[in-house]
Amino acid sequence: MKNLRNVLDKLIIGICVFLFMLMTVVGTYQITVRYIFRSPSTVSEEIISYAFAWMSMFAATYVFGKRDHMRMVFFVERLSKKMQINLALLSELVILIFSVSVLIFGGEFITQLSMTQMSPALRISMGYVYSVLPTCGVVISIYSLLNIADLFKRLKEEA
Repeated sequence: MKNLRNVLDKLIIGICVFLFMLMTVVGTYQITVRYIFRSPSTVSEEIISYAFAWMSMFAATYVFGKRDHMRMVFFVERLSKKMQINLALLSELVILIFSVSVLIFGGEFITQLSMTQMSPALRISMGYVYSVLPTCGVVISIYSLLNIADLFKRLKEEA
């Protein structure tokens, strides 16, 4: 399980780094052609927008996998260790249900629905842009299952 988590972490970080580098290079190109050559590029703006959306989704996926997302710990820290683990399990179940229902099923629906719609400048199917939703939904679900397994292990240690 730890190997799977490490592989997913490295893959997602690699994707985020690649997308950030792409945005930097394309953004530099966009600024150069706009202000030096006075010929703005609409393609570069679309690439940056879609890369940013993808990078944001993958970064959020990574944060969910690490369980580093924002949470209110003020009240939780006052509970017993066993109760904290049970609350974390409930949280992971909610995340799992959300990722399966909204990101995977809803994302697959919107991806299929938008396959015939083309982006204005790049002329690619918008379904490819929206495919980040079910992709990240699957990875969040995997992370959530790994987190649930870890929490059950901690729960057995507390007993």
